Amino acid sequence: MDKHQEKIRIELHFWKKEMMEKPSLLNKFTNNIQKKINSYIPEKVHTAITVTIKKMVQAVLYGSTYTTSTVPPIEMSLIHREALVKQKIDSYCKTGAAEGGITGAGGFLMSMADFPVLIGIKMKMLFEIAALYGFDVKDYRERLYILYIFQLAFSSQHGRTKIFMHMENWNQKLHILPENSDSFDWKTFQQEYRDYIDLAKMAQLLPVVGAAVGAVANYQLIKKLGKTAMQAYRMRLIEET
Repeated sequence: MDKHQEKIRIELHFWKKEMMEKPSLLNKFTNNIQKKINSYIPEKVHTAITVTIKKMVQAVLYGSTYTTSTVPPIEMSLIHREALVKQKIDSYCKTGAAEGGITGAGGFLMSMADFPVLIGIKMKMLFEIAALYGFDVKDYRERLYILYIFQLAFSSQHGRTKIFMHMENWNQKLHILPENSDSFDWKTFQQEYRDYIDLAKMAQLLPVVGAAVGAVANYQLIKKLGKTAMQAYRMRLIEET
């Protein structure tokens, strides 16, 4: 085992422990704040976000909207693959920050438009990361794994543990996975994401500070998703070896 692989195994070990942690007092407190914030947000806003996320999930599961041809050579080393992955994450973070700053400066309506655009940016990044790690994103089962990564990154601690357990030993589950998306719980998926992103981004709707909040929030959200994706695919590769 080379030094890079040893480093990956150590980082993966601590990440797995983090995924299995029980909700902390801070986590519970944050959830209570989130529920309070949600009660002040107009229902039409919640509805718009819910519909957007549902359509995005369906596009990922049924279509080829995000299918990428960026597939590196099979013989490429893991350290080289991860260098390319980190470049992708950095590029998408900057793109998301620029988009968030523009929409945040544009007021309420433009900030609302940021939600579907941001989801699209995240999904495209996940598809490219999957391809760089050598996974075929044209396979429905791989697109399902991408959705689980997305859900894992933006779920509460309680929900995160449940999702993580679904993703463990994924390579052994491939032959028993359904061949269609009927069993995917998109309702829970969109609720968890909506609740997570509300807390991080609702300040983007405020005048004056909206641009700064939008840029920072988008950057951090995409960075978090990218790191989660790296660990999730490392877990798959470690299973194979």
